[in-house]
Amino acid sequence: MVLVRANVLMAQYKPFRISIFDFVSDFGIRISILAAVAVVLLAKSVAAANNWPQFRGPNGDGLSDAVGLPVTFGESENLRWKTPIHGKGWSSPVVWGKQIWLTTATDDGTEMFAVCVDLDSGKVTRDIKLWDSHPNPQFFNPKNSYATPTPVVEEGRVYVHFGSFGTAAIDTASGERLWTRQDLPCNHYRGPASSPILVDNLLVLTFDGFDLNYLAALDKRTGETVWRRDRNIQYDTDNGDYHKAFSTPKVIEVSGRRELISPSAGATAAYDPASGDELWRVRSGGANAATPPLFGNGLVYCTTALGGWQLFAMRPGGSGDVTATHVAWKMNKAVPTRPAPILLDDLLFMVSDNSVASCLDAKSGTPLWQHRFGGDFSASPVSAGGRIYFFDEGGGVQVIEGRREFAQVATNRLEAGCMASPAIVGRSLIVRTKTDLYRFELAQ
Repeated sequence: MVLVRANVLMAQYKPFRISIFDFVSDFGIRISILAAVAVVLLAKSVAAANNWPQFRGPNGDGLSDAVGLPVTFGESENLRWKTPIHGKGWSSPVVWGKQIWLTTATDDGTEMFAVCVDLDSGKVTRDIKLWDSHPNPQFFNPKNSYATPTPVVEEGRVYVHFGSFGTAAIDTASGERLWTRQDLPCNHYRGPASSPILVDNLLVLTFDGFDLNYLAALDKRTGETVWRRDRNIQYDTDNGDYHKAFSTPKVIEVSGRRELISPSAGATAAYDPASGDELWRVRSGGANAATPPLFGNGLVYCTTALGGWQLFAMRPGGSGDVTATHVAWKMNKAVPTRPAPILLDDLLFMVSDNSVASCLDAKSGTPLWQHRFGGDFSASPVSAGGRIYFFDEGGGVQVIEGRREFAQVATNRLEAGCMASPAIVGRSLIVRTKTDLYRFELAQ
C-alpha cells in the first residue's frame, strides 16, 4: 500500500505516468534489495553471536547460547590446537571473527604486549610490544600479573589496558597503534585487574587504587578524556590497602534509564554512562571488590571482600544513598573474592577462592547446596547448554549441570592452571592457562 501511494504521488507530480509493469518491476527490485539486506544483517547477527568481545563475554556475565561444547577435554582429547604464550598475563582471551586477542608482560613488568592468535590455526599472528619498558614497575601481589585486565574488541579495533601503566587502541587489521594513554595516575599497589568496557563511543576505565579512586571515560576514537569521576567514598580506614578494588563495571537499563554499575571498596555505585554523574550508591563495607556485577530478576548482584566477604543483592534505581531501602538480601558464606558468580534464571552459582561451590535461590538468597571441589580458584566460570565450567589454579576443570541439585558431569585436567577466564566461540572453548592458549572442540 505504501508503494502504491508513493507511485501515485510520483505520477501526479511528474510529466509521465507509471505503468503497472513499471510498478511490478520496481516492487521486485525493492524486494530483492530488502532480501539482500536481510541476508547481510543475518550474517552479521550470526557473526556477532560467535564473538566474545570483552571480559566474561558479550553481556559480561559468562553466559553463552552455544550448543555442542565438549564436556570432556584435555591435552589429548577434543584438542583443536595449543599455543604457548610468552610472559605472564592473566587477561582473558577475547574473540572477534577469526582473531583472538590477549595481553601479556614480562615477569618484572618492564615490557608489555598485545598478542593476536588465529582462531583456526592457533598461530600467533601479532606480538606487539606496546611501549618502552618501565624501569620501576609498581609492586604487585604474586597472585596478580602486570597484564591482568582483559582487552575489549570490536570490528576493526581492540583496546588493551594495563591500569595506570597504559591503555592503547590497536587497528586489528594492521596492528597499528591508533592512540595510547599513559598519563592516568593510580598506585594499584597489588597490581591492576579492572577490565575496560565499551559504552557507545566511550571506553570506560576503572582506577581503584591505594591512593586514587575514580572512573574515566575516554573517547574510543581519539583516546581523549570525556569525563572523570572521583569515587568520594568514606572508607572505614586511612589504610590505602583497604581502598583498592579490581572490579569491571556493567551497564544495565532500569525504567528507561541506563546505569553503569561499578562495585568498589566500601560501596557499589551507579553512574550515568554518558556524563559520569553518580545516580545512587549502596554502602557495602569491605574492600578489594573484584567480581563484575550481575543483573537479573530485577536485582544487581555484587560481592565484596576483606572485612567480611559478602554477596549483596540490590534493587537498582533510585537516587543518592539507597542502602537502607534497596538491599534485598545479603549473605556471607563461601563468597568468592575473585571468581565471579554465574546467574542462570533464578539460580546463582559460585565457587569460593578455596573451592567451595554453592547454589543459591537468586531471588531470596536461600542456599540450595554446597560442594567442595578442592583446589584454589581465581578464574570466573562460564556456562553454555545448561552446564557450568569451573577452572582452578592447578589445572583442574569441573563441569556441572546448572540445577537446583548438585550434579557433576565431568572432571578434566590441564597441564597448567587457569587465572584467566575462558571464552566461548561457536562450539569451542578458548582457554588460557598460565602457560598456553587452547582451543577445545568436539572431534568431528
